[in-house]
Amino acid sequence: MKIAVVIGSTREGRQTDRLAKWIAKNIEHKADVELLDLRDYPMPFLNEAISPRYNPERKTDAETKKWLEKVAEFDGYFFVTPEYNRSTSAVLKNAIDVLAYEIEDKPVALAAHGVSGGAQAIASLRMALPGVGAITIPQALFFSEMVAKAFDDNDELKPELRDNPYGPQAQLNAVIEKLVWYTQKLQK
Repeated sequence: MKIAVVIGSTREGRQTDRLAKWIAKNIEHKADVELLDLRDYPMPFLNEAISPRYNPERKTDAETKKWLEKVAEFDGYFFVTPEYNRSTSAVLKNAIDVLAYEIEDKPVALAAHGVSGGAQAIASLRMALPGVGAITIPQALFFSEMVAKAFDDNDELKPELRDNPYGPQAQLNAVIEKLVWYTQKLQK
């Protein structure tokens, strides 16, 4: 079972990558995991005349093709996003918009960070992902702690957050458990 953890921000000084690395490290014990950093896939914004899902003669640029081929390799996904202006990042939304059938009938777990724990970013992703055939699992990680203060210099969650039975570590463990369960059930 292969799971991709997608870093949904490309901004300078971002914190999303720290959260994504922590998530990936926790998945390692349950599945093969790979971090996909959208900085490595600098795609142009979707401007195709026909929706990717309805264009059998679609021709994409090299960067988009690279993204599509990579995404198709996985059985499940964990999208990690900051909350910008009550939504997800534009770069993550674009990475979803260019998909056709690469994540069709595959589970996606969601994690977001922001003032409200990224709740509105997760809500916007829950609306967008069914459009490309993905199945978002019911559980999500709403990370309301300031990411910069929640991790130590080794990108480990600080003990006071890690050891709290209702804190982010416990929440992440529950989300991973469900993502693995859905991935096993939906694997083709």
